[in-house]
Amino acid sequence: MTNTRTRVPQNLDRNLALDLVRVTEAAAMAAGRWVGRGDKEGGDGAAVDAMRKLINSIPMRGVVVIGEGEKDNAPMLFNGEQVGDGSGPEVDVAVDPIDGTTLMSKGMPNALAVLAVAERGAMFDPSAVFYMEKLAVGPVYADVIDINAGVSENLSRIAKVKKSDISDVTVCVLDRPRHKELIQQIRRAGAGIRFISDGDIAGAIAAARGESDVDVLMGIGGTPEGITAACALKCMGGAMQAKLWPRDDEEREKAIAAGHDLDRVLSTDDLVTGDNAFFVATGVTSGDLLRGVRYRAGGAYTQSIVMRSKSGTIRVIDSYHRLEKLALYSAVDFDGRPLAEQD
Repeated sequence: MTNTRTRVPQNLDRNLALDLVRVTEAAAMAAGRWVGRGDKEGGDGAAVDAMRKLINSIPMRGVVVIGEGEKDNAPMLFNGEQVGDGSGPEVDVAVDPIDGTTLMSKGMPNALAVLAVAERGAMFDPSAVFYMEKLAVGPVYADVIDINAGVSENLSRIAKVKKSDISDVTVCVLDRPRHKELIQQIRRAGAGIRFISDGDIAGAIAAARGESDVDVLMGIGGTPEGITAACALKCMGGAMQAKLWPRDDEEREKAIAAGHDLDRVLSTDDLVTGDNAFFVATGVTSGDLLRGVRYRAGGAYTQSIVMRSKSGTIRVIDSYHRLEKLALYSAVDFDGRPLAEQD
């Protein structure tokens, strides 16, 4: 008897996770050659090129919803680009070949290669509003935060759940001039601050991890990074609340014309709907979340984190890559080094 049944691709098969981590590993290893060289564009370009080559081998029909895009003047992995090999499930894709290009270029901690995937239509469309006000916490504080309640009230609520004084609460904040008033409010309330220079995806994840010394992320950061981080927080059981933050009147008019309510509080579920998302990141430089790429004779070590919201599983993967083996079949030149400057 002939079996005439056709196989229907299932939404986001769990095995997709290991395919995705190969993409971020490739981006991290390509960027790793540029760490500390002071060239943001060179490192980002190498990561973008590696990620693009690998992502198109993944069994999925993806559309880049959060890409390098207009904000980064990137030639590849732009919003609306189709990625994957054309088979498998239809998905939304968020990419950040290097979250923290400045960190990478200066050899500073916490630069990551990041990729998130969710079912088609799940990711929020910010309509060219590049920044949002964010409040991100882990599972313990998920039910008590309210972005409209103000800084002091949120810190008080977090301290109460923590069963401590506000002085024992630590806030992660991007070190930016726009945060002058926020910093004053946090300090007046009595909490401590941990500044980060870039990479607030890592900052949001740090706030959600139970073993971290950070309790909450506050402040204005990139909208693409916020949506990508929301995928991670959904996997971790954490929470994000956000409000779009147009930079000027032109951006405000665009947002209103696109139908956005700028007073609306966006929850984690608004930023990423449903409960079947993946978040994958590989360290480019070592930091609190992951170790960076480490090169040895003939090979490289990487460390990655892989999360899936449906199962709540979080894996940390340590890998060793034999570069001479990869060179035989890989589309990416992992041994390619930037040219030395000539006198």
